[in-house]
Amino acid sequence: MDTTASPAAGGIVAPRKLTVRNYLAYAAGDAANNLSFTMASFFLILYYTNVVGIEGAVVGTMFLVVRFVDAFTDLIAGRLVDAKRPGKLGKFRPFILWFSLPLLLASMAIYSARTFFPEISGGAAVAYMYATYLLMGSVFYTLVNIAYGSMAPALTQDPVERSRLAVFRGYGAALAILGLAFAIAPQIRANVDNPVALQRSLFLTTAAFVVIGMVLYLFLVSSTREQVARPATPVSLRDSLRTLTTNKPLMWLSLGAVLFLTAVTALSTLGSYIAIYVQQNAQYIAWNILAQTIAILVVGPLIPTLVRTIGKRSGFVIFGVAVIVGAAVLAFSPLSSVPLLGPVAFFLMGLGINGANTLTWALEADTVEYGEWRTGNRTEGTTYAVFSFTRKMGQAIGGFVGGFALTWAGFSAARASASEPQEPGVAENIQLWTGGIIAGFALLSISVMFFYPLTEAKFREITAEIASRRAAAATGP
Repeated sequence: MDTTASPAAGGIVAPRKLTVRNYLAYAAGDAANNLSFTMASFFLILYYTNVVGIEGAVVGTMFLVVRFVDAFTDLIAGRLVDAKRPGKLGKFRPFILWFSLPLLLASMAIYSARTFFPEISGGAAVAYMYATYLLMGSVFYTLVNIAYGSMAPALTQDPVERSRLAVFRGYGAALAILGLAFAIAPQIRANVDNPVALQRSLFLTTAAFVVIGMVLYLFLVSSTREQVARPATPVSLRDSLRTLTTNKPLMWLSLGAVLFLTAVTALSTLGSYIAIYVQQNAQYIAWNILAQTIAILVVGPLIPTLVRTIGKRSGFVIFGVAVIVGAAVLAFSPLSSVPLLGPVAFFLMGLGINGANTLTWALEADTVEYGEWRTGNRTEGTTYAVFSFTRKMGQAIGGFVGGFALTWAGFSAARASASEPQEPGVAENIQLWTGGIIAGFALLSISVMFFYPLTEAKFREITAEIASRRAAAATGP
């Protein structure tokens, strides 16, 4: 996807249709991101409770603290992206190229506590957990992911192409999640009662992810190009903040995302415990995630049609209802005696989670145009950073609530790390807490998004007016 340089357009004109290679490259980027992000979301709490012996409430508090720090470093990273002048690789890809390897190495370090320090425990273990997770999430993941997410509005302005980018982003994430599930679940199943063996297995697996992740990131960098016209001069901090304070759709979307990501993160935090202690077979980690992943293969092809017919806002509400239905099945099904009902619940929740998440990425890209329409400044980095900030808030709250739900359910990390059974009733409590948290926050999220103000018709008006302004600026007085 070559482009032709033009100073008036900030070095980029003549947008072309995105190719299959472009879509696949963008998908590869989120697949690589999820080798770090989803690995931490799904398995970090299990690693620290069952291998290192830290209680769930302590890990949940760490999620809350570190992800709140993440949220603020997102804003710093967004400002760095907006302030950068485009070079040979544009504004966004340099950040990915520079920080992707440190990200993957930091992710590996998270799961190496007992490899580097075999006797680590107590305060030292907690300090190691905080330090490595902060380094991975608040520094390197932030720098890579903010740049990656900010790319989408610069690749195309076409609403259907943007929805396809969001779909392919979802495909990349889903395939990575599925790969993680089938790579990690057998290790947990084989070594759930042998923390030393599980530590060794996770160390080797995360080392392999460093190589795989770098291949994916390099494909992303080499196969995408920015082609949406933009001013040649970087946006000032003052103008960035002015754009945000007038961006009402971004504020509504961010609030909805906080609530929705709280539900999603609670599910990912507690999903492994559902399989091990409720369904009583760690292999169901993989089967549940497989069911959730299959859902995106059902939903993904429908997204462009849904955007053209009922719009993104209505689609989000419908998908949110699917999450609530799946959460009810999860909470009240006899999973201990009929464990196959677990994949059914995860499939239903997967329909809603994958559908709503896909739409939020397309909605976020639309808010960039809204901000430019209101102020004349195009701030992809800062806009995405604010949205990511609020998503991190949801992830922080979801991880915190999920960790404490284990404690409220009576789960004991000391028993788990010593390979002792949990007290009677713990499994049932985990099941009810998980379903209730997911359904409650999903309901709050769709209540917010029902009033989201940027309709498809309004978006078309905005993009047409922006194009007219650019044309008038190019021809001069």
